[in-house]
Amino acid sequence: MCGIIGIVGKSDVAGALYDGLTVLQHRGQDAAGIATVDGRRLRLHKGNGLVRDVFTDQAMAQLTGSAGIGHCRYPTAGSEEVDEAQPFYVNSPYGIALGHNGNLTNTDAIRAQLFAEDRRHINTGSDSEVLLNVFAHELAIQDRLQLAPENIFKAVGAVHARCKGGYAAVALVLGYGLVAFRDPNGIRPLVLGQRWTAQGMEYAVASESVALDILGFKLLRDIAPGEAVLITLDGQLHQRVCADAGLAPCLFEFVYLARPDSIIEGISVYQARVRMGQRLAERILKLRPEHDIEVVMPIPDTSRSAALALAQRLDVPFREGFVKNRYIGRTFIMPGQGERAKSVRRKLNAISQEFKDKVVLLVDDSIIRGTTSKQIIQMARDAGARKVYFASAAPPVRHPNIYGIDMPSVRELVAHDRRKKEVQTLLGADWLIYQTLEDLIETVRVDRPDIEQWDDSCFSGEYVTGIAADYLRELELTRSDEAKLARRQIGVG
Repeated sequence: MCGIIGIVGKSDVAGALYDGLTVLQHRGQDAAGIATVDGRRLRLHKGNGLVRDVFTDQAMAQLTGSAGIGHCRYPTAGSEEVDEAQPFYVNSPYGIALGHNGNLTNTDAIRAQLFAEDRRHINTGSDSEVLLNVFAHELAIQDRLQLAPENIFKAVGAVHARCKGGYAAVALVLGYGLVAFRDPNGIRPLVLGQRWTAQGMEYAVASESVALDILGFKLLRDIAPGEAVLITLDGQLHQRVCADAGLAPCLFEFVYLARPDSIIEGISVYQARVRMGQRLAERILKLRPEHDIEVVMPIPDTSRSAALALAQRLDVPFREGFVKNRYIGRTFIMPGQGERAKSVRRKLNAISQEFKDKVVLLVDDSIIRGTTSKQIIQMARDAGARKVYFASAAPPVRHPNIYGIDMPSVRELVAHDRRKKEVQTLLGADWLIYQTLEDLIETVRVDRPDIEQWDDSCFSGEYVTGIAADYLRELELTRSDEAKLARRQIGVG
C-alpha cells in the first residue's frame, strides 16, 4: 500500500505535490519522495519518514519545475531501507523517474531476465525498481531520438505483457512529460483530474480523488485497467488502453485503505462503509433478533462510518469509547508483534465511564492478526464492560494479499484455518460477528452494478491474475515477523 501523485502544471508543482502527499499519508508512513523536471534536469529528494519530516524548507526550494511526481511508502516486505524510498531514477534512456503502488508477482523472474537479456542491473529488493527498468528497456529498444505518444504506449503495453500483479505507476520521462498507467485488472486505484488556471490547463493523477480535491482539481475519471495516460510538458493529454483488460478493483480499498472522502471507480468510499454497517446490522438482527446490545462503539477511525450506521439500524446508542492518539501509525503494518502490542496501548485509551456495566458491541473495519482486537476487547473489560461483542465490517481475512498490501504471513492471520468460534475464543470476545463476503460485495457495488469481478483474494483466496504454484510459499518466507526481524538484524531489510 503506497500513495502516488503526479502533476503537469504551468508553474512549480513541488508545493502541490507535497500537499497531495499529505492527504495520501494514510497509504504509507514509512518513506516519501518527490521528483520534478526543471527543463532538462531532474530534481529528486526522498527519505524515510513522514512527508512533513522528509521535506524541509531547503529540500522543497530545490524541487523546481512545472512537472513532477510524488510517492509515500509503507514498509513492504523486503523493501524497508532508505535506498528503496521512491521515486526511483534511471538515466537511460532519456532519464526516467518512477513511483509505484502495488506488487509484481513475478519479480524474481523479471529481475533475472533484466540482467541476463536486457543487461540492466537492479540495485535494491524493490519491485518498483524492476518495473522502472522494464519500462526503460522497452523505451530504449525502440531506438528513437524523438519519442511520439505511440512509442510510450507501446512501451507500456510491453510492461503489461511482462509484469504480472497489481500496480499503478506514475513516471516522468525527461523532455516528454508524465506517464501514468494501471494494471490490466485495475486492482490498484488511479484517478485523473484537471484544473483551469490563468496560465492554462493543468492535469494531475493520484491514488485517490481526495488528493485532487485538496488541490482544486476536478475528478475526470478513473484511469482504466490496462490504460496509459501521457501528459506532455506543454499540457497535451494522450490516452490509450495498452492491454486486454478486465476490471477487478480491490475490495480492501473500500474496507480500510482508502480515505472515506475518496471516490474510487465512481463509488463513494464513505457511502460504501455506511452500507457495510447497515448490512452488518441486518445480519445481527437475523442471528440474534432479541440481542442485548446496549451501546455500539467504533474502533477509531476507519470503522466509524459503519459503526454509526449499524447503531442507527439497531436503534442502539452510538458512543465513542476510545480516544485515539493520532501520532501512532497503522498497527497491522508495524514491524514486529512486540512493537504492535505496545503500540495498541499507546494508540488507544478507553473512556471507562462509557463501558461500566454495559453490554458493548465494538465495531472494527476488519480483523487481520487479531493482536489489536484482542487488546481492545481486554481494554473494554478492564474499563468495566459487562459483556464485549466484536463485529467486523469485513469477512474473515484468511489469505495473504499479493497485490500491494503487505499483510502478514498466513500463519499470523488469526482467521486462517480457524472457525469463527475459535477466533472468538482467541480474541476473548463474548460474541464475534463477521460480514459475509457476499454482503460486502453488494454494499460496494450498489453504485456500480456493472462491475462483475473484484479482487477479494484476502477473503476468498482466489487471485484474479493467477499465481505460480510456489509463490505463496515463497511469500511466507519473506512476510513473517521472524523473516523481517532477521533482515533487520543482518542489515538487508
